[in-house]
Amino acid sequence: MNDATAGDRSWSLTDEEGGALSARWWKWALSAPRRRSPVLDRTGEHAGWKQPKDLWFLAGTYGGRVERRCEVPTDRPVFFPVLNVQYLRQTSRKPLTFAVARAEAYLNGAPLPLREFTAKPFWAALTPRGGWGIWAGIAPLAPGQYVLEIKASTVEGFWVDTTYHLSATDR
Repeated sequence: MNDATAGDRSWSLTDEEGGALSARWWKWALSAPRRRSPVLDRTGEHAGWKQPKDLWFLAGTYGGRVERRCEVPTDRPVFFPVLNVQYLRQTSRKPLTFAVARAEAYLNGAPLPLREFTAKPFWAALTPRGGWGIWAGIAPLAPGQYVLEIKASTVEGFWVDTTYHLSATDR
């Protein structure tokens, strides 16, 4: 396993950048057909679904425990949700949020800084949408093996416990 600490790998984003990236992430996540969905994927098999050229998205989950294995390129930062939600803009112009009880992410056991971002309004499936979430970003990783752990829960009882076994490779 690579011995880089999370402090070496954190990626600082402004509110504007994070809002734009979270909207891009939602469009990416919602674009996949059900059988290729990185979010529904329990193994990491579909992690590469239509990845953008300038960064690498990791999928969230619809709750519960998931363990995934995937390769990530060493030349791109990684962006992912710890806890997030999207909503139809015609239903609400005010961001839908969660009452967060816990939100944590660790890279090789070291905590990553998390940020709350509200997605810029975006269109998916011909519908205007909005999004909110707790997000993390990782600077491009050096070649090697990494373990990313994501743990979050709401006061209402929704929870996620995701482990990614990442292999950072020169593609």
